[in-house]
This record gives sequence, structure tokens and C-alpha cells, in this order.
Amino acid sequence: MKAKITTRMLTRMALLIALTIILERIFSIRINFGVAEGIRLGFGSLPVVFTGIFMGPLAGGLVGALADLVGYFINPMGPYMPHFTLTMALRGIIPGLIILLASRGRREVGIFPLFIAVTAMFILVNILILPYFLETLFGVLRIATVPAKVGEAVVGIPAYTVILFVLGRAVEKVLVFNQGKENLHLSGRIW
Repeated sequence: MKAKITTRMLTRMALLIALTIILERIFSIRINFGVAEGIRLGFGSLPVVFTGIFMGPLAGGLVGALADLVGYFINPMGPYMPHFTLTMALRGIIPGLIILLASRGRREVGIFPLFIAVTAMFILVNILILPYFLETLFGVLRIATVPAKVGEAVVGIPAYTVILFVLGRAVEKVLVFNQGKENLHLSGRIW
């Protein structure tokens, strides 16, 4: 399937970027370790993961990176670090790639592939990459951040999976396209 970004997709991506910024910068609980933010609790990356799964890994990566960049310029929380822009992009790319590989051309994706995609994102980005960046950039030891990130993953993985599954089903029912070639299914990429 060819990835094609349309005006409709750009509009939806812009809305998801705005939602990410609001959830990430305003409606999140931040816990600092010294001078650096060690833990951020909330659903700020949910729109990025949603984009990666339902619009594809490229769109997910763009939404994550642009949400971090625009969010930084609107509400900076310290100096700009491109490492965190990369982690936000990966939050959209990783689940999108896993769903793309798991679907193997099928249009519908069940809850188990969503669970695998969300789990991979939490483990690779939140538990492995992010603590590494916090340690190399700010000297916050991984032994301080990884246990909290594991706890966050234990709660976040099932929550994200259920929310994404319910949102996917809701979007599938609400959005009805009149054009025969644009039928929305849970696995999306057209949404």
C-alpha cells in the first residue's frame, strides 16, 4: 500500500498535534529528578500512538516530532534537546510499523496486535531509550528512572490498548465516507 498524505490527513494530523501538546504539556503530572524531568504521567503520547497505528508510521513520526517541536516553542521546559523529539517520533513510528507488519495487508487489526504494538513502544522508548537519554544528558541514573517507567508501563500498556481499541471502533462507526475507495477500517491508514 502506498503512503499518500492528503489534505484530509494533514488536517487530522494537525488536530492530533494540538491534542498531543495539550495532553503532554498541560494535563500531565511531572516528577523531577534534580534538574531534569524524570517522569511524566499522563496520556500525552496517546494521540501520537493513535496516529502511528491508524494513519501509518510516517504520519505517527511526523505528529510526534512536530508536537514536541511546537510544544517546546509554546511552553518550553528547559533547553531544547533533539533527543526528546526523537523519542516522541518513535512513539508514533514503532507502533505504526508493528501494526503494518502484523496486519499483512489485512485492513482490520484486533486487540492483540494493538497490545503488542503498545507494549513494544513502552519497552523500547519509555523503558530503554528515554532513561538512557536522561542519564547521558542530565546524569539521572537509570536505576532511579527505570523502576518508575516499568510501573508506568504496567498501568499504561493495558490502558493505551483498551483506549486505542475503543477509539478505533468509535472512529470506524462515526466516520462514514461517501466515496467507495475510502472505507475506514480499524487498521486505518486511510483515516
